[in-house]
Amino acid sequence: MRILLTNDDGIHADGLAALERIAAQLSDDVWVCAPEYEQSGASRALTLADPIRVRTLSERRFATTGTPTDCVMLALNDLIPGRKPDLVLSGVNRGANLAEDVTMSGTVAGAIEGMALGVPSIALSQMGFYEPGHSFEPAETFGPGVIRRAVEVGWPADVVLNVNFPNREIAEITEVEVTRQGFRDMQVRHAEKRTDLRGRDYYWVGFRQLRSSPPNGTDLRALYEGRISVTPLHIDLTHQPTVHALKGALGGTPPKA
Repeated sequence: MRILLTNDDGIHADGLAALERIAAQLSDDVWVCAPEYEQSGASRALTLADPIRVRTLSERRFATTGTPTDCVMLALNDLIPGRKPDLVLSGVNRGANLAEDVTMSGTVAGAIEGMALGVPSIALSQMGFYEPGHSFEPAETFGPGVIRRAVEVGWPADVVLNVNFPNREIAEITEVEVTRQGFRDMQVRHAEKRTDLRGRDYYWVGFRQLRSSPPNGTDLRALYEGRISVTPLHIDLTHQPTVHALKGALGGTPPKA
């Protein structure tokens, strides 16, 4: 099995090193193409206004000045000779990618680009980066088995798997739950206003470490309770009930002012 690895935390990230160790348990044909610098929150951004530079670190390892989406596109179309990879793995992200965050995640976007180019893809993230005792041990311990089983079972071609690992002691992680995407009942993103040494204001964007009250069956609830969450995602954002509800009002001849 040929595997492509990418991430959004950058080529030097500890999570990417963890992902390389995970992939090594699955294959000896592993390739890496990751951003030169951190691209967290880049979502599916493409680099269109500047050239993308590629730095070859070794025969199967590349760093680019682009986004995770750029990395996967270049790797699949240009950088990897011969046949395409059989699997794209994106991560392991430092911090969970859950609920509404998946639409902003560069980690998830790397997997989506792999899917869009016809390669089964999985995003992997590790919860608790800002909590005491954080490590990638849960992802490294359970990641190979989860990936191997998912590949054996398979999933639709227009779906990516979003896997999140809890920040718990290994002995406390006893269950994998297939979940749906949740949605927080509070706003955790915020911008802190600061002043630089020249007296000019600027903002630093971050996240409040607050927990919502998600329903059972969601990715959030699974992680809060110490379970590994596997969420099938796809990029069809159409809300079908509203399509049917609006057809009678907006369908047919366009209304005039």
